[in-house]
Amino acid sequence: MKKMQQKEMVCGLPVLREVEDVCAGCASGKHHREKFDKKHAWRTSYPLELIHTNLCGPMQNESVGGNRYFITFIDDYSRMCWVYFLINKSDALNVFKKFKAFVELQSGYKLRKLRSDRVGEYTSNEFEEFCARQGMERQLTVAYSPQQNEVVERRNRTICEMARSMLLEKEMSVIFWVEAVNTVVYIQNKCYTTSVIEKTPFEAFTGRKPRVKHLKVFGCLCYTHIPSSLRQKWDSKTGKGVFVGYGSCEKGYRVYDLKSKMIVLSRSVIFSEDRAWN
Repeated sequence: MKKMQQKEMVCGLPVLREVEDVCAGCASGKHHREKFDKKHAWRTSYPLELIHTNLCGPMQNESVGGNRYFITFIDDYSRMCWVYFLINKSDALNVFKKFKAFVELQSGYKLRKLRSDRVGEYTSNEFEEFCARQGMERQLTVAYSPQQNEVVERRNRTICEMARSMLLEKEMSVIFWVEAVNTVVYIQNKCYTTSVIEKTPFEAFTGRKPRVKHLKVFGCLCYTHIPSSLRQKWDSKTGKGVFVGYGSCEKGYRVYDLKSKMIVLSRSVIFSEDRAWN
């Protein structure tokens, strides 16, 4: 068989030889970022082996309590999420100490690794010294590489999108963003996720199946029962308010009382889920 000769597309092309050295011009003009390997992502084998964390803010609008930031902690094993709210981002270390003490006591495990970006609240001398004393491994992302901490980056984006949608749906003021964010995290922990096989984050972390019968529509009008000790004989037995969330450790609902302009906690509430606060 005759060999096929390559057809020349141009005339006068010199003979080129392959060079193994790095071309500085090509590196300057064509250098791109390395791909992030998502197929072989490492996963933990028990709770608190690795915690992802990130600080979100500052918000343009202060909350009812004057908060401007929120910080999230996500357990890599169960995908259970905890959220705390801050007035100043310098409070991040104190919040982390509270979180660490709480989850270790509740779960019986020790927090081993903490993954975060390199912003100042996570790289301060006080934060580094505390982690060193506790024997925790610090995993800091490379600058301009949020993909290395994408578990919490994606979750924070989802939290903000859900909270924004809930506020807009009921036409509520943005000063209630803390209540919306807190409610979103509460619901997400009780919802199915593809990151955990056949379990919700709540069950994967606590070993108990979550109850969802008590869930109500955020921002709806509601009526809270007024105890007899706080009213006169012919006074109304109920106070009008707006449902803004669930108690953290208490079995009750958080309601913004329209008369006192304060958030109260009540277990005896009548909901009008189709109505919104005008």
